[in-house]
Amino acid sequence: MTGISRSGRSRRSTGLWWVAVVDLLLVAAFVLIGRSSHAEALDPTGVATTLWPFVVGLAVGWATVLGVGWSMRGPRAGLVVWVATVVVGVLLRVASGQGVEPSFVVVTAIVLGVFLVGWRLIGLLAARRRGAGRPV
Repeated sequence: MTGISRSGRSRRSTGLWWVAVVDLLLVAAFVLIGRSSHAEALDPTGVATTLWPFVVGLAVGWATVLGVGWSMRGPRAGLVVWVATVVVGVLLRVASGQGVEPSFVVVTAIVLGVFLVGWRLIGLLAARRRGAGRPV
Protein backbone atom coordinates (compact mmCIF):
# COMPACT_ATOMS: atom_id res chain seq x y z
CA MET A 1 0.00 0.00 0.00
CA THR A 2 1.23 3.48 -0.77
CA GLY A 3 1.58 5.74 2.25
CA ILE A 4 0.17 9.23 2.44
CA SER A 5 2.47 12.07 3.44
CA ARG A 6 1.43 15.05 5.53
CA SER A 7 0.90 17.06 2.36
CA GLY A 8 -1.69 14.50 1.26
CA ARG A 9 0.27 13.22 -1.72
CA SER A 10 1.24 9.58 -1.92
CA ARG A 11 4.91 8.64 -1.70
CA ARG A 12 4.56 7.03 -5.10
CA SER A 13 3.41 10.23 -6.84
CA THR A 14 5.92 12.49 -5.09
CA GLY A 15 8.73 10.13 -6.06
CA LEU A 16 7.86 10.13 -9.76
CA TRP A 17 9.27 13.56 -10.56
CA TRP A 18 12.89 12.55 -10.00
CA VAL A 19 12.51 9.46 -12.21
CA ALA A 20 11.22 11.70 -15.01
CA VAL A 21 14.07 14.16 -14.46
CA VAL A 22 16.70 11.41 -14.64
CA ASP A 23 15.16 9.95 -17.81
CA LEU A 24 14.85 13.39 -19.43
CA LEU A 25 18.44 14.29 -18.57
CA LEU A 26 19.73 11.03 -20.01
CA VAL A 27 17.75 11.43 -23.23
CA ALA A 28 18.95 15.04 -23.49
CA ALA A 29 22.53 13.84 -22.96
CA PHE A 30 22.03 11.30 -25.77
CA VAL A 31 20.82 14.06 -28.09
CA LEU A 32 23.62 16.47 -27.14
CA ILE A 33 26.30 13.79 -27.55
CA GLY A 34 24.84 12.76 -30.90
CA ARG A 35 24.58 16.28 -32.25
CA SER A 36 28.09 17.20 -31.14
CA SER A 37 29.59 13.97 -32.52
CA HIS A 38 28.09 14.85 -35.92
CA ALA A 39 29.30 18.46 -35.70
CA GLU A 40 25.72 19.74 -35.54
CA ALA A 41 25.01 23.00 -33.77
CA LEU A 42 23.90 22.82 -30.15
CA ASP A 43 21.54 25.76 -30.59
CA PRO A 44 18.19 25.49 -28.79
CA THR A 45 16.16 25.04 -31.97
CA GLY A 46 18.37 22.26 -33.32
CA VAL A 47 18.47 20.46 -29.99
CA ALA A 48 14.70 20.75 -29.56
CA THR A 49 14.14 19.43 -33.10
CA THR A 50 16.23 16.35 -32.34
CA LEU A 51 14.92 15.93 -28.79
CA TRP A 52 11.13 16.18 -29.14
CA PRO A 53 10.49 12.77 -30.79
CA PHE A 54 12.30 11.01 -27.97
CA VAL A 55 10.53 13.02 -25.28
CA VAL A 56 7.21 11.94 -26.78
CA GLY A 57 8.50 8.35 -26.70
CA LEU A 58 9.45 8.78 -23.05
CA ALA A 59 5.95 10.01 -22.27
CA VAL A 60 4.43 6.98 -24.01
CA GLY A 61 6.69 4.68 -22.00
CA TRP A 62 5.90 6.44 -18.72
CA ALA A 63 2.16 6.29 -19.41
CA THR A 64 2.39 2.60 -20.22
CA VAL A 65 4.31 1.80 -17.02
CA LEU A 66 1.97 3.87 -14.87
CA GLY A 67 -1.03 2.36 -16.63
CA VAL A 68 -0.07 -1.15 -15.53
CA GLY A 69 0.80 0.07 -12.04
CA TRP A 70 4.50 -0.73 -12.00
CA SER A 71 7.13 1.20 -10.11
CA MET A 72 8.86 3.68 -12.41
CA ARG A 73 12.19 2.85 -10.76
CA GLY A 74 12.27 -0.85 -11.62
CA PRO A 75 14.23 -2.43 -14.46
CA ARG A 76 11.09 -3.76 -16.15
CA ALA A 77 9.78 -0.19 -16.24
CA GLY A 78 13.12 0.78 -17.77
CA LEU A 79 12.65 -1.82 -20.49
CA VAL A 80 9.21 -0.47 -21.38
CA VAL A 81 10.38 3.15 -21.29
CA TRP A 82 13.43 2.26 -23.39
CA VAL A 83 11.49 0.42 -26.10
CA ALA A 84 8.81 3.13 -26.27
CA THR A 85 11.41 5.89 -26.43
CA VAL A 86 13.32 4.22 -29.26
CA VAL A 87 10.34 3.04 -31.31
CA VAL A 88 8.21 6.17 -30.96
CA GLY A 89 11.25 8.46 -31.25
CA VAL A 90 12.48 6.85 -34.47
CA LEU A 91 8.99 6.70 -36.00
CA LEU A 92 8.38 10.38 -35.22
CA ARG A 93 11.77 11.28 -36.69
CA VAL A 94 10.76 9.51 -39.90
CA ALA A 95 7.31 11.14 -39.91
CA SER A 96 8.83 14.60 -39.38
CA GLY A 97 11.38 14.20 -42.18
CA GLN A 98 14.44 13.87 -39.94
CA GLY A 99 17.17 11.51 -41.06
CA VAL A 100 17.07 7.91 -39.88
CA GLU A 101 19.82 5.59 -41.03
CA PRO A 102 19.99 1.96 -39.86
CA SER A 103 23.19 2.73 -37.95
CA PHE A 104 21.40 5.57 -36.16
CA VAL A 105 18.66 3.19 -35.02
CA VAL A 106 21.23 0.69 -33.72
CA VAL A 107 23.20 3.35 -31.83
CA THR A 108 19.99 4.89 -30.50
CA ALA A 109 18.77 1.53 -29.20
CA ILE A 110 22.09 0.68 -27.56
CA VAL A 111 22.74 4.06 -25.93
CA LEU A 112 19.20 4.62 -24.72
CA GLY A 113 19.06 1.03 -23.46
CA VAL A 114 22.20 1.54 -21.41
CA PHE A 115 20.91 4.88 -20.15
CA LEU A 116 17.25 4.14 -19.41
CA VAL A 117 17.61 0.58 -18.15
CA GLY A 118 21.11 0.97 -16.77
CA TRP A 119 20.42 3.56 -14.10
CA ARG A 120 17.49 1.52 -12.86
CA LEU A 121 19.62 -1.64 -12.63
CA ILE A 122 22.31 0.25 -10.74
CA GLY A 123 19.67 1.56 -8.34
CA LEU A 124 18.25 -1.93 -7.81
CA LEU A 125 21.70 -3.39 -7.17
CA ALA A 126 22.56 -0.58 -4.76
CA ALA A 127 19.28 -1.08 -2.87
CA ARG A 128 19.90 -4.80 -2.59
CA ARG A 129 23.47 -4.19 -1.44
CA ARG A 130 22.18 -1.84 1.27
CA GLY A 131 19.69 -4.50 2.27
CA ALA A 132 16.77 -2.21 1.53
CA GLY A 133 14.71 -5.11 0.21
CA ARG A 134 12.13 -2.82 -1.40
CA PRO A 135 10.21 -4.49 -4.22
CA VAL A 136 10.56 -2.93 -7.65
